[in-house]
Amino acid sequence: MSIADTALIVIDAQESFRHRPYWRDDDVAAYIGRQQALVDGAKRNGIPVVQIFHVEESGVFSEASGFVTTLAPLRIDADVTFRKRRHSALVGSGLDVWLTTHGIRRVIVSGVRTEQCCETTARHASDLGYDVDYVGEATLTFPMVDVEGREWSAAEIRARTELVLAGRFARIATVEEALVGMPRTAA
Repeated sequence: MSIADTALIVIDAQESFRHRPYWRDDDVAAYIGRQQALVDGAKRNGIPVVQIFHVEESGVFSEASGFVTTLAPLRIDADVTFRKRRHSALVGSGLDVWLTTHGIRRVIVSGVRTEQCCETTARHASDLGYDVDYVGEATLTFPMVDVEGREWSAAEIRARTELVLAGRFARIATVEEALVGMPRTAA
């Protein structure tokens, strides 16, 4: 794979999440820093940036809410923007047609929520035959409580997502590795 057939997908990095009860600021600054580095690096390297927004009929994810905008202080000069209503950015958004039309064979997945829309899109892209780089450090999520009452930290959720994707659905990459398309070396 080369930079020429690669696209960066930034999923659901939107203000809507600030208005959900589970929102926490804990990891936001680190996420914003890594996501911005990925976006800026993609632009420098001529990799198209695809921005995805999740939309719903009502509530904070509705267009009418005014919150379906880029998560501040991120600056994303997207080459193309799509709206989705499902977890996978590849369902009903037009993204799959755009990727095919533009000769994209490799996608770099980043954005908000690590274990939901980012993971689902990575799995779906892999199943469709794309090479997938999953940049966990450029994803954001929030703690969750399981059915037994245990709270899983955002770091644990990210680690679990990377574990189940690695080598099966995606190559787990840092921002820098994703931008040059080089595999992570084993420790």
